Amino acid sequence: MSGGVDSSVAAALLSEQGHDVIGLSMQLYDQSGPEAFGSCCSLDDLHDARRVASALGFPHYIVNFERQFRETVIANFVSEYASGRTPLPCAHCNSDLKFATLLERAQGLGAKHVATGHYARVEQRHDGRWLLKRSADADKDQSYFLFSLTQDQLAHAMFPVGDLTKPEVREQARRLALNVADKPDSQEICFVPDHDYASFVAQHEPAVTRGGAIVNEAGERLAGHGGVHRFTVGQRKGLGVAAQAPLYVLKIDPESRDVTVGPRSSLERDRLTASGVNWVSVDAPATWTPVSAQIRHRHTPSPGRVRALDGGRAEFAFDIPQPAVTPGQAVVFYDGDTVAGGGWID
Repeated sequence: MSGGVDSSVAAALLSEQGHDVIGLSMQLYDQSGPEAFGSCCSLDDLHDARRVASALGFPHYIVNFERQFRETVIANFVSEYASGRTPLPCAHCNSDLKFATLLERAQGLGAKHVATGHYARVEQRHDGRWLLKRSADADKDQSYFLFSLTQDQLAHAMFPVGDLTKPEVREQARRLALNVADKPDSQEICFVPDHDYASFVAQHEPAVTRGGAIVNEAGERLAGHGGVHRFTVGQRKGLGVAAQAPLYVLKIDPESRDVTVGPRSSLERDRLTASGVNWVSVDAPATWTPVSAQIRHRHTPSPGRVRALDGGRAEFAFDIPQPAVTPGQAVVFYDGDTVAGGGWID
């Protein structure tokens, strides 16, 4: 329970259905410390979660995951930016904390499932395989962030709001007289205040501030920069380079510290490879298999073909070349509204 409307309604619906509900909220950082975090996961959020649990009549516990959060999510976030890649912390938080560490903690309390307020659906196929599917609300769908869930984790996962739209969730919250019915959604990464990713990374890894050069596709120096952690592939604003036509970040080299920029046309890629691939609804395809690939949370899935490679990797070929294929982000393969699998873009 994050203290938001989605997880609150999820808990309330399960309670109404007769389930024996236990509310768990994750404490991810020292609430009394001087370090500033984002607007999510605050003391107010934890208090909202507790009030909802009290109103609905089930126990609520706060579990301390400060160490796990620091060692998995934050450490990955910092190291990825320092390596010239663009991290996706929400996916790591879901797989490494909510459906791994939190599931273990929940089972210790005698719970058989972990339910969250994610907009996604989980179903079991006739042969026993668990499927991860898109939610009923296409605008709020979060299956992209859940691609790394294993069959065992999906077997113990429940998404009670996955069949509802966001307006319907708020309507349910009002019907249930929950105090969070009109609470606004969090729009930022929970541990980064004011979207200032660069300052956060530099605070945890000062060496990233070592400067480098912004170069064109021919390798000619155009300007200097204050660290590769300030850039992501596809970025247009904040380059500090004057040009007649818009320039975009094409490539980031953490070794040379060069950031290559060029026209939008040079951003397009007709294929990608991914590592750490998890095949959810299908076995790893040995031959080219038609699917659609989503390369960012708000990216419209693009049709193409995928095949598995050795070492937990995969290759995907786009039918139509796509811009800003960004290393460090997730690529998730869909068969209709079902997640076939996904991995991390090389």
